[in-house]
Amino acid sequence: MNDVKRMGYCVNGEWLQSKTDKYMEVTDSSTGEVIAEVPQCTREECEEAIASAQEAFKSWSRLSISKRVQYLFNWRNILYAHKEELAQLCAKELGKTIGEARGDVQKAIEPTEEACGIPTLIEGDAALQVTTNYDSSSYRVPLGVCAGIVPMNFPAMIPWGWMVPLAIACGNTVVLKANSQTPLTSMRMLELFYEEGHFPKGVVNLVTTSRTEAEIFLTDERIKAVTFVGTTGVGKHIYSVAAAHGKRVQAQCEAKNHALLLEDANLEASTNAIINSTYGCAGMRCMALPVVVVQESIADKFVALLKQKAEAMKIGCAYHEDTKLGPVVSAKHQNKVKDWIQKGIDEGAELVLDGRGVKVPGFENGFFVGPTILDHVDPGMSVGDREIFGPVTSIKRVKNYEEGIEVMNANPFANGSGIFTSSGYYARKFVMDTDGGMVGVNVGIPVPTAYFPFSGNKESFFGDLHVLGKDGVRFFTRAKTVTYHWFDDESAKKAVRTWEGSTEQ
Repeated sequence: MNDVKRMGYCVNGEWLQSKTDKYMEVTDSSTGEVIAEVPQCTREECEEAIASAQEAFKSWSRLSISKRVQYLFNWRNILYAHKEELAQLCAKELGKTIGEARGDVQKAIEPTEEACGIPTLIEGDAALQVTTNYDSSSYRVPLGVCAGIVPMNFPAMIPWGWMVPLAIACGNTVVLKANSQTPLTSMRMLELFYEEGHFPKGVVNLVTTSRTEAEIFLTDERIKAVTFVGTTGVGKHIYSVAAAHGKRVQAQCEAKNHALLLEDANLEASTNAIINSTYGCAGMRCMALPVVVVQESIADKFVALLKQKAEAMKIGCAYHEDTKLGPVVSAKHQNKVKDWIQKGIDEGAELVLDGRGVKVPGFENGFFVGPTILDHVDPGMSVGDREIFGPVTSIKRVKNYEEGIEVMNANPFANGSGIFTSSGYYARKFVMDTDGGMVGVNVGIPVPTAYFPFSGNKESFFGDLHVLGKDGVRFFTRAKTVTYHWFDDESAKKAVRTWEGSTEQ
């Protein structure tokens, strides 16, 4: 039995022990062992974190952009130096394979590199002589304290890629509510942030707590923006409450991404991409590909090939190098995924491959679910429409492109979508027709690089400005437009009109 480490929370650059008597378990997903406990921080401790960020904002927001970039350049190098350590921690607490965990950390590094370009990203606009003797300039200035509410499935990328880099590059400070199931990677990154990055204390603070205590982040007047990733129900609540309290909100929510597989596609290459996007990260990502809409003329051949490749996947301990499919995050989530598989069967889908009985020798208590394929998933079956967040593939059969795009766009979610085809005509038409916010053409996971926004639609996103890219810079700043009037001897004698600087002057 491993030693169970009791973790604290971080305020003003210092790690403190919570006064709570409620702690939440963190497990090694491959073994089922409890490896740490994190506090359900009190409301007062959440307030401490906000106060720390508010105090730090006074000086951090006044620091030159050049100096902030120097901190970020150094931070980027620290992340590279500790990439393997962080990946091992991520794989252990979450269940991602070690390769996927390295990718998680890499996806925290890339937005940090984008944030290093903030001097040009944050540039405003200016014009001389907009009217006679009047000049105008528009600037992007920081908001204040920003709250980041983190999901369990990307403990490096989402808090330290999507939430922190652009926020602090723009001059804001941050309070992270780390996910209680997978907090250890994020906590270690915060330790490095201060110990090796030497950032001013209070620029980033971190708590773990329940939704009840976290409600303060939606209502406290010191919080100016809330960025969230999680379920749609919670996202709608956060969006409505925080917006009603005058805050900016990014609520990245659930998904049920579909891909359309046409008969002219390269079947081998397409199936390889689908295997990766469907079963990678054990399906626990909002850009997974849980539904393949396949043209009937090739459906039987595709399903047979998908099953063959899925059965060949090496299922095992997340931090073993040869593992291709690791466990899901917890016993509770494992049971949830299994329940969804049974629900699909009960709804009338055909079970082609069943992953519920998987046992890994030496890791019998791990939270494993094997690749699962449900064929003939018809409209109205919830297994094909709702997010499962596990390694489960639903096959929807259609006659042609037109029926396929109709089936896809009928889904309430529109995070990502894709098409597999050799036809330039259908590829372009699909880009035009799909509701998906991130679109792949012969790409299973169409996640853009950090220079472009993560742009979900419909029930997958609530807000006006997405994470990353130019949207991210706009989200973490507000506009300040300044009008200047310089007097010469003649203009100084003139009366001021009702509208100063109007185009009549």
